[in-house]
Amino acid sequence: MPAFERFLEPEGEMRVGARLFTSERLPLEPGALRQLRDACRVPTVREVLATPDLHVGFGVPIGCVLATDGVVIPAAVGYDINCGMRVLATDRFARDADAAAIARAIRRDVPLGEGKRNVPLDRAALREVLAHGVAALGHLGRRDHAAWDFLDPFGAAARIEDGGSMAGDPGVVSERAQERGQNQLGTLGGGNHFIELQEVLAVEDAGTASAWGLFEGQLLVMIHSGSRGFGHQVGEEYMALARSRRYAEPHPSPELCYMPVDSPEGRAYLGAMHAGANLAFANRHLLGALVRKSLLDHLPGARADLLYDVPHNMAKRERHGGREVWVHRKGATRAFSGARMAGTPFARTGQPVLIPGSMGSFSYLLAGIPENERALCSANHGAGRRMSRTAAAGKRRRDGAMLRPGLISDAEFARAMEGITLICEDRASIKEEAPQAYKDIGEVIEVVRGAHLARVVAKTRPLAVLKG
Repeated sequence: MPAFERFLEPEGEMRVGARLFTSERLPLEPGALRQLRDACRVPTVREVLATPDLHVGFGVPIGCVLATDGVVIPAAVGYDINCGMRVLATDRFARDADAAAIARAIRRDVPLGEGKRNVPLDRAALREVLAHGVAALGHLGRRDHAAWDFLDPFGAAARIEDGGSMAGDPGVVSERAQERGQNQLGTLGGGNHFIELQEVLAVEDAGTASAWGLFEGQLLVMIHSGSRGFGHQVGEEYMALARSRRYAEPHPSPELCYMPVDSPEGRAYLGAMHAGANLAFANRHLLGALVRKSLLDHLPGARADLLYDVPHNMAKRERHGGREVWVHRKGATRAFSGARMAGTPFARTGQPVLIPGSMGSFSYLLAGIPENERALCSANHGAGRRMSRTAAAGKRRRDGAMLRPGLISDAEFARAMEGITLICEDRASIKEEAPQAYKDIGEVIEVVRGAHLARVVAKTRPLAVLKG
């Protein structure tokens, strides 16, 4: 067995084993392995694997991919439906841009942190977005917000997974979820969400880089955000519904209840999940427009074209190994080869696979390859946490007083961020996202290479980071 692959043999009530793409140099939490074994106990499960950023999540670990026959598991999608990545490629060199000034300009247009508002929608407009995603933004014809002046043309849909539009059903979305999502478009969120200005440090695959419009020294923008409070509400409600129905006994764990896709509850969840995905696609599209506005203010005449937009935290019906299965990717990204991208701009190169490191480390742009069929055409979505938020930053009382210090000192955090402009909403909690709290992205990418999950195209470094 390759050095970058381990196999958990079936034991007890496990219906299948689990394949782990990892190495001896990457930490593996016992809790994540327990959750992975729970995923292997789900009725109708066909395959389970773990990407190299594996760490503890809710129900199943972050970095888990599992395929089922005819059932959907809300917890294996998670709360932040279509939390995903978008990269904008400019035609300018990073050395010619004032990254700090651009970041400050973005901060004026994009609210950071949880619970923020930006682009208000009435209920009719919200339902249009939930039903149609990115395509709805052009149809709304808004002229009361600057974002609409800087939207990508509709041709950008070819560079968004699923064209930025899935079969959303607003009719299966609760009133509370709609209330939470109605004013959150154009907001970043908190946690690990970010906007990052980057420089292309090195190009490894010149042919693919050229096809994607990448070059060394180039200024890029990477955006990570999702479906905000709307997705969280949908996830919470449908996980509770799955628990209440309990279609089969025993369940692997209370969190891993599932619903047949052809049941009324299963069909409703898919419609609500797609609505959450559409809201997230539209949110990143508006964030991209607001970033483009700030770039043009500082770099008149510059281009900032969409390279790709890829979701995480989704369940999709796909064909693998000659059969149709439901692939759940939680904290994982699709990584299709060129053959699976026929009819798109990436038929020759393979799908762009966007893997950020931490806010103080390198990020990577990769391409899907045929060898990844054995991993359900999936790859990791980032570096993955190596310590919890509380362990990293410590525990505070509500008044801000420190109850227990974190493992990362202020001096260590400052050294990790040296030379990088950091703009954040909450200085008290920012160390939760410190580079030291994450796995070594270089080691993670070594596994991606060695396990043939994707091909490295380019490596980037952060210049300025905006966080919640």
